[in-house]
Amino acid sequence: MPPPALDRVIGLPHATALVVGIIIGASIFVQPTEVSRYVPNIPGIFAVWLIAGLLTACGALVCAELSSAFPQTGGVYIFLNETISPAAGFLWGWAMFWSAHSGIVAAASVVFGRYVAYFTPLDDRGVRIVAIGGILLLSAVNFLGVRQGSRVQAVITAAKIIAIGAILVLVAVLGKHAAAASTTAGSPQFSISDFALAIGAGLFAFGGWHMVTYAAGETRTPEKTIPRALLIGTLTVTACYLALNAACLYLLPLNVVTHSTRVAADAANALAGSKGAAAISGLVMVSTFGVLNGVILAGPRVYLAIAERYRALSWMGAIHPRFHTPHVAILLQAVWSCVLVATGTYRELFSRVIYTEWIFFALMTVGLMRARRRPDYAPAYRAWGYPAVPIIFIAASLGVVFYQVAADPWRAFGGLFLVVLGLPLYLLWIRKSAHN
Repeated sequence: MPPPALDRVIGLPHATALVVGIIIGASIFVQPTEVSRYVPNIPGIFAVWLIAGLLTACGALVCAELSSAFPQTGGVYIFLNETISPAAGFLWGWAMFWSAHSGIVAAASVVFGRYVAYFTPLDDRGVRIVAIGGILLLSAVNFLGVRQGSRVQAVITAAKIIAIGAILVLVAVLGKHAAAASTTAGSPQFSISDFALAIGAGLFAFGGWHMVTYAAGETRTPEKTIPRALLIGTLTVTACYLALNAACLYLLPLNVVTHSTRVAADAANALAGSKGAAAISGLVMVSTFGVLNGVILAGPRVYLAIAERYRALSWMGAIHPRFHTPHVAILLQAVWSCVLVATGTYRELFSRVIYTEWIFFALMTVGLMRARRRPDYAPAYRAWGYPAVPIIFIAASLGVVFYQVAADPWRAFGGLFLVVLGLPLYLLWIRKSAHN
């Protein structure tokens, strides 16, 4: 009897929903404030969001080609493993589990808990309990099967897009009166450094675009489906972000946007009063729940790919005989994410690893350029704009790293040290157990 295998049940609609659902999270309801603090000028703000969307599309094009060449479960891990080195791939997975990916799960769950507290008064402990409950619930859904997890993602993403569309329609119909009192004057003065930091803030709201590649082993015709899902998804998100920023700036004075802590709720309050603020808080809850589900679904697929390569980690790659899911990896991710929520250390871990993601994205793109020179490299899809698109994306990735490090060198060195800790482990133990 053959061993249990992953089911290929994710089609284009579900894969696209995964891209959109992971990217559009709680951050878009916060980041307009961060962007406007660096660039207090309306044309500049729209330029930032447009450039951030285009850079995300560049990364999506790179990921799309690599996913068509290596349509295997694991995404960025596989790309780094095949085009740079096995050590680079292992370090990506190492950083994901201990800080970046599990930290995102923890952070998204806490945001969800805080917006639940908008409707039901909760203290800090209550928020943490709700956050842990969300992680356990969605981990259980994904434990039972990727079909269930992807269906939940598709339903939540559809509801999210419908809700965003409804907000924009209401702004067009009812927003004129609210905008009448709005002043949109802003200062044209900002530096190149400020503009670069604003783009970094915008790119944070686009985070997670690469995660659909983690589930290539469960995607139908992944060499075609994943590139299409990446392109459709990133373009959809860019359009949504530009529209939402336009709505906020239409309803609120620029100085209010700059100093707001919940800009979307403030815009909804200007549009429809407290009921509008409650509605947008509900939207953030739905949005964050969708992000949480997508991230929980994606991460274990990388750990599965690593476990399949190294005998020392083969126990982590066990596939459930009934549900055909990487249940051990799902459980480990859930437990560690809950620990991060309970201890409160997830914020520090997550912030320290943001820039390490971009180091790996730059390495991934270098790997694409190296692969293009190999005679056996035969992707089903070739990225448009080569070599300009990869070069632009490498420069942008390194720029994000540079400004992150310059802003907080000590935290940056701490994050890099965490990643480097995985290297001696790999060299002394993991590498020796690789399957030939």
